[in-house]
Amino acid sequence: MSNETLSKHLFHWDTQPMKWAMRLRVVLHLAQALDYCTSKGRDLYHDLNAYRILFDEDGNPRLSSFGLMKNSRDGKSYSTNLAFTPPEYLKTGRVTPESVIYSFGTLLLDLLSGKHIPPSHALDLIRDRHIQMLTDSCLEGQFCDGDGTELVRLASQCLQYEPRERPNPIVLISALIPLQKEIDAPSHVLMGIPNCVQLSTLSPLGEACARKDLTAIHEIIESVGYKDDEGIANELSFQMWTDQMQETLNIKKKGDIAFQQKNFRAAIESYTQFIDIGTMISPTVFARRSLSYLMSDMPGEALSDAMQAQVISPVWHIASYLQSVALASIGMETEAQAALKDGTTLEAKKNSAATTRK
Repeated sequence: MSNETLSKHLFHWDTQPMKWAMRLRVVLHLAQALDYCTSKGRDLYHDLNAYRILFDEDGNPRLSSFGLMKNSRDGKSYSTNLAFTPPEYLKTGRVTPESVIYSFGTLLLDLLSGKHIPPSHALDLIRDRHIQMLTDSCLEGQFCDGDGTELVRLASQCLQYEPRERPNPIVLISALIPLQKEIDAPSHVLMGIPNCVQLSTLSPLGEACARKDLTAIHEIIESVGYKDDEGIANELSFQMWTDQMQETLNIKKKGDIAFQQKNFRAAIESYTQFIDIGTMISPTVFARRSLSYLMSDMPGEALSDAMQAQVISPVWHIASYLQSVALASIGMETEAQAALKDGTTLEAKKNSAATTRK
């Protein structure tokens, strides 16, 4: 699979922790996968853990077939750390369908806490009502207490000492479906990973925006210069030209130098002066200030400037691309994908028109 394991995204993430909505999606897909295995007579899945869950090119979770190997069907093969092993296995040395549910419970704890906590320790915290100590601090503000309580309840049921007291996959599915969040958002969006099908059709700028690679975006916008300002109406009287034009151009040049040198705070200051004077209208200046805001961790201001650039030049693809990055930076992933798609469409139309003129 092209997008690593659950262990990687949950315990060893690089750019962002897994969102609560995606964690809920993972456990639902996993319960559905176990139910499917059971329906096919393969109800013994051995050593179920975060390393056995993979993510495909679309960011959807997939259950590795490794735990269904033929030499494991007799229930005798199990290699999990003893602290996470079902208690009946320690007694009999055999895995049962109920043992798989026990392992599912340990995964629920992993997804709730962002850590690989031994079940005995987790159950002690639950009994002492220290549920907050189980919750991943990275999830603050992403879910209500009721959702967390329900997931803890399910984990407790799965980790019951007596196998017969544990729920089956169908019961788990019924409990998990109402908890799902952002059901219309694609998995790769929730995961914060580019969709490979999308990337294959994106231009270098579109791909950089999909990845939120601000350095690459800066290089491309710097190389484009002000070519896309051609045709923008700037009606100036002769008096305005003689009195203000040189000063205005000097301010813009100062901003351009700062932008080129990656001094983004200075670029913001100069571009703001240029915009406030108001004698010239430039979507590129708004785009450059937008990226400067993104570089300065000010996504709200960046979004406003990208939208203003599109007001000035409605069919300008760079304005849509920058909106997608700003929207993604403030957590509006679905809207970010829509803006990215708009940018791709506008860029394709521009390139097609340029080819026709040739």
